[in-house]
Amino acid sequence: MEDHNVFAGAFVDRNTQRRKDSHWLDTALLHENTRFIPICGDYFLIGGDPLHLKLLERHQVESLLEEHNQIFIGLFRGNPTFAIMTNKDKITTYRELGELQDLRSLGSAIPADEANLAAHARGLALWHGSQQFCGQCGSSTYSDNGGNSRRCMNIDCNRAIFPRVDPAIIVLVTDGDRCLLGRQAGWPEGRYSTIAGFVEPGESPEDAVCREVFEETNIRVCDVCYSSSQPWPFPSSLMLGFITKTDATVTQEIRLNDGELEDAAWFTRKELTSGFPKLPLRISIARRLIDGWLSLEG
Repeated sequence: MEDHNVFAGAFVDRNTQRRKDSHWLDTALLHENTRFIPICGDYFLIGGDPLHLKLLERHQVESLLEEHNQIFIGLFRGNPTFAIMTNKDKITTYRELGELQDLRSLGSAIPADEANLAAHARGLALWHGSQQFCGQCGSSTYSDNGGNSRRCMNIDCNRAIFPRVDPAIIVLVTDGDRCLLGRQAGWPEGRYSTIAGFVEPGESPEDAVCREVFEETNIRVCDVCYSSSQPWPFPSSLMLGFITKTDATVTQEIRLNDGELEDAAWFTRKELTSGFPKLPLRISIARRLIDGWLSLEG
């Protein structure tokens, strides 16, 4: 197994000191070694065999460049790299260079460093779309620091706005040779996954694990152990992965307390390798938690 989850890994030198250097950024936008990644919602331009993210040169993206639609991502493979926020009408004119695919399907299909780069770009692009107005005074905002922050246009406010991520826990609950999985009503038929939920204000991730598992399944847990994390840009979560086990000191019965799940059940290792239930996508930390537990058999 990789030592990091899909979309994770320190592959980009974020070069934060350059974000405030407008002269350096302007020069980098014109440099022959600079690379550009067009992004339209969840869609990126890919091509080649094997598949890879299309990193374009300046002369290839002239028609896409507009004021404040570039985001300085950092240095990728040693080159300054910018994401370009664009729309589907414009990006479809680039079909001769590759095809458009959404990031969920790209995660494990392109190199790990490119998946990390794309997740970084997607997260920032989505954040820009949601922060067009100042939450303090209501005035319009503009892109600042190479697209890594925004600022209120009201000079009396002048508030700086920075990207935020939403911490969420995701946990595999075990009980001997069984693990607890649930499913939501809108998921593909037969698919089950680990228990997950957002961390609330004033709450530690470990406390969130205990609360979410009980709220969704009525199961009390103990021995909460951190496993790994995954940036999940759908839209802007940081998934904190845990493994825990049931509290043997109390009698436990599954009940769907908060109604978020359509079903929850215990599954043995044998059942999980039989084809039912269907497991989460391989790009997800949920699948990594399950696969890691399955590998412990024997």
